[in-house]
Amino acid sequence: MAGAKSVPAQPYLSIGEYAFLSDCHSTALVSRHGSVDWACFRRFDSATAFCRLLDHDHGGHFSISACDAGTFTRGYLDGTLVLSTTITTNTGEARLTEAMVMRQGGSDEPHHELVRIIDGIDGSVEFDIQLMPRFDYGCTVPMIRQVHDHEYTAVGGSEGLIIQTDAPLAVDRAPGGLLGRVEVHAGSSCRFLLTARAAHQVEGSRHSDASYLDDADERLRATIEWWQRWSHTGTDPGRFEKSASTSVRVLKGLTCAPTGAVIAAATTSLPEEPGGTRNWDYRYSWVRDSSLVLDALVGTGHAEIAAGFHNFLVRSAAGNADDLQIMYGAYGERRLPELELRGLEGWRRSSPVRIGNGASTQVQLDVYGHLLDAVDTWHDGTSEFDPAERNFLRKAVDIAATRWREPDQGIWEMRGEPRHFVNSKVMCWVAVDRGIGLGPMLHADDEHIAGWQVAADELREEIMTSGVDPARGCFRQHYGTVEVDASLLKLPLVGFIAPNHPAMLATVEAIQHDLVVGESGFIRRYTANIDDGVAEDNDEGVFLLATCWLVEVLTLQGRVAEAVALFERIRSCSNDLGLYSEEFDVRSGELLGNFPQAFTHLGVLIAARRLDAQS
Repeated sequence: MAGAKSVPAQPYLSIGEYAFLSDCHSTALVSRHGSVDWACFRRFDSATAFCRLLDHDHGGHFSISACDAGTFTRGYLDGTLVLSTTITTNTGEARLTEAMVMRQGGSDEPHHELVRIIDGIDGSVEFDIQLMPRFDYGCTVPMIRQVHDHEYTAVGGSEGLIIQTDAPLAVDRAPGGLLGRVEVHAGSSCRFLLTARAAHQVEGSRHSDASYLDDADERLRATIEWWQRWSHTGTDPGRFEKSASTSVRVLKGLTCAPTGAVIAAATTSLPEEPGGTRNWDYRYSWVRDSSLVLDALVGTGHAEIAAGFHNFLVRSAAGNADDLQIMYGAYGERRLPELELRGLEGWRRSSPVRIGNGASTQVQLDVYGHLLDAVDTWHDGTSEFDPAERNFLRKAVDIAATRWREPDQGIWEMRGEPRHFVNSKVMCWVAVDRGIGLGPMLHADDEHIAGWQVAADELREEIMTSGVDPARGCFRQHYGTVEVDASLLKLPLVGFIAPNHPAMLATVEAIQHDLVVGESGFIRRYTANIDDGVAEDNDEGVFLLATCWLVEVLTLQGRVAEAVALFERIRSCSNDLGLYSEEFDVRSGELLGNFPQAFTHLGVLIAARRLDAQS
């Protein structure tokens, strides 16, 4: 395995130091010590207002920092994504409560606001305030004006912020921001309300006195109530699933309320390998990821998300399965050109920083299997599909039944030559198999269904011959290779093969031999020997979702004690708030990759459910 890149850790915080805030339109990440270092207001994929996460010196931030050294204890309020941090210093104790504002009806008319409130609890605590917006990924230092005693505006390019606070702030024009110091005592508070608007909408003032700051308290109260109402509509979790309850709210927070799209992650360009170039933009909706999220959430009593994504997908593909892409923008955008932002340093100098994603134009044939599997999971078998849905899904099965012979880029979005990936073939089989089961609901006649059955039989025969390594008797990554791949763990999970079939037993043994890193039990996606089309050695971290798949397969094979032990190690990889990124570095103990990652959170939920079912 290639050696890790030598990169300085400072001044960048570990990814796990951050908390996740969302209003189901946009997101923010706030550090343990009170700095908002990432915020995309108004849209998940919009240009940032704060992105110190990707450039410490030029990215912009909004920090509320205790002046004296102290201890910081944080957690989400019960059933919410509202963050509460208790700060204890030698002089007193205070609490910082913050959230992206939620409201009833916010799907169509969101506030697009960040609220942060400091409450004094005991004694007195002083805080330094630095509010340094940098629009368009740090490229634009905004023009900041004080329009009233308690209100400021920041505009630059097409973006703007209205900043309302009862803190005494001063405009510092040299760095381009607002600076100040506040002291809170027991019973006193200091409030901040940031509202994102287009630049042309923030000129002038909405208020002329401080009475509007009561809105900040009301906004926070309404947000807490919104999240708790939503959380309480879910089912009672089991023993293991309860430990993953935060994951349910994270997945909700990554769901675009107006469209139903499920976003893969809140960030772009957090690296799979520190100092490397495997830095991708995950602020989009993958059909694969979203379908798996639906599987995770339907089992928690939140089936409305499944219906929302299904509608999003049919709309985005214009009802035509021939035009189905592997991913879309949060509002159904099809063109997601990949660009490199040369002006940003990147987290711990991991460059380039990218926006957009070139994988959007790839051929990944597994997408049809994930789509049909998700439909089969959440459809109750009694309600009718409308004609457009029937045509869309029936065509998707037809495509899988005919195109399965083609090579593709595979689940890991290889950027090299297409190959005959075994996982892709199996997921084409899944599409056809689920189509056969749904055939009557799709108004497929007997002849049509018989054709699908022929395709399913041919698929199975070819996979069991060309897809198995004759020397080791295990499934392999693609035809003609001796390498294994973590995605092969999906085969029993989608019903292609029994978990204790000799080929599957051999596959688990080969994966644990070839892909486990050290003594961790965690697995990589594939070995460093594989050319994945990225021009650097592959020394990425272990892939947490794949390790969740291993937990599931071990459970199905009756190796429950081993599965529980591995699941507990996975749980130990989250940060103190229960948040996971895409990968984990077993050497440094740090989270890697975009954060928080829907893939990992859904994997934890489904693995927990599998263990609950066996306990």
